[in-house]
Amino acid sequence: MAAILSLSHLYSVRSSDASSLSSSSSLSRTHLRPSLRFSGISSPSLAIHRTISCQASSAVSSRAYSVDGKGEETYLPFKGKTMAMIFAKPSMRTRVSFETGFFLLGGHALYLGPNDIQMGKREETRDIARVLSRYNDIIMARLFAHQDILDLAKYATIPVVNGLTDYNHPCQIMADALTIIEHIGRLEGVKVVYVGDGNNIVHSWLLLAAVIPFHFVCACPKGFEPDEKDYVWASMGQKEEAAYRRQAFQGFQVDKALMDLAGPQAFFMHCLPAERGVEVTDEVIEAPNSIVFPQAENRMHAQNAVMLHVLGL
Repeated sequence: MAAILSLSHLYSVRSSDASSLSSSSSLSRTHLRPSLRFSGISSPSLAIHRTISCQASSAVSSRAYSVDGKGEETYLPFKGKTMAMIFAKPSMRTRVSFETGFFLLGGHALYLGPNDIQMGKREETRDIARVLSRYNDIIMARLFAHQDILDLAKYATIPVVNGLTDYNHPCQIMADALTIIEHIGRLEGVKVVYVGDGNNIVHSWLLLAAVIPFHFVCACPKGFEPDEKDYVWASMGQKEEAAYRRQAFQGFQVDKALMDLAGPQAFFMHCLPAERGVEVTDEVIEAPNSIVFPQAENRMHAQNAVMLHVLGL
């Protein structure tokens, strides 16, 4: 059984604590020709996190492959289309991957930061959703409260893509799944060991594991387990709690000894940003079996596939 070691924004278990865990090609604007049809996502929004089907998950990954592949024809399906990108919290990877991907397929993305839109404060979310629907073809939102993405999807008349909330991060997990398939050849039957904070990333892994047959192991320090509630806080950006969190994760780090326990065929993954020297050593993240940067690239490919699907292209 192949193994993937997937890490969130905070820390991983050191080798002495890990014994229990044992049980790209570039996207080209002129070389894109998707070839697959698929169905399965009943809603035009990824916000409805509990309705995603196994067929839809596999289909989006397959579509990402076809988008990433090279063809002979110019393919600009988003030509003449615009995307509103709402960022309540900043992110380099989310902005660049969505904006670049949409541009490479012919579209234009508009960045709306915290000073441009204050969901539910300056203007009600239902009004924002309906106004943006009049100007744009698709909305991507990276927010704090998960209810905000649900409200956007409820009131918008165009597709809404969840770029991240405190509850989950579905686009990241789509990219992770694509990366695993690229390097192992499948997702079914793969063992994914997640070590760290039980935050929005692990919630999305658990949701995916519920619909696709792969083996998911989650190891979190006491007090940092996945929350059974619908709306929880995430670890990234909580620097004000740094001292408490560092103490709670004392001795947790991905190093060579831990990777050796995972075996020679195990890959290291991280959604980034990574605190080098704290949660992971340079030796691990720079090792040949680290697939962190192909994983980062696949954000763009997977998201393009999602947008193609929700736009019916």
